[in-house]
Amino acid sequence: MEEKIQGKQKNEFVEWIKAIVFALLVAFLIKHFLFTPVLVKGESMMPTLEDKDRVMLNIIGPKFKAIDRFDIVVVKMNEEENYIKRIIGLPGDKIEYKDDQLYINGEKYSEPYLDQYKKELTDSGTLTYDFTLEQDLGETTVPEGHYFVLGDNRRISKDSRFPEVGFIPKEKIMGTTSIICWPIDHINFRVN
Repeated sequence: MEEKIQGKQKNEFVEWIKAIVFALLVAFLIKHFLFTPVLVKGESMMPTLEDKDRVMLNIIGPKFKAIDRFDIVVVKMNEEENYIKRIIGLPGDKIEYKDDQLYINGEKYSEPYLDQYKKELTDSGTLTYDFTLEQDLGETTVPEGHYFVLGDNRRISKDSRFPEVGFIPKEKIMGTTSIICWPIDHINFRVN
């Protein structure tokens, strides 16, 4: 009788081990191939994302779906740095900023995610200084296979306006994000 109990306990133990290993494998696959949490460092995406927010990065989405204008993306800059920015220019776009207004291919675009920041400005300046791609990067349009990105906190963001960042090749885009998952008071399932 004791042998049956020990055999049953051993089988139950093996089943628990299998379940735990399976759960860990599924978590590993999800984290490395579908979604992964990313820590926001810095204030370049304020007010949309704040320093130390944790966002969920969709790794698989951009492999099957086009990256859209105004998507928030994580860019692999080098081995030590990842930037989180907003897609403004798609391949072939002509980008210009004039009087704090975005123009893409000569058409005026609104950026409602900047309205709060513009209202909070305490000086008489603009949130985004005037520029064209040609002035800042020597190109008239965003090159094929590349994107033009900006941080929402335009006054301090190091982004595509700077030659050391420049146009972002598609292969450097790690994924898109639209979910803030931490801290609790910042949770948002549709960040724009």
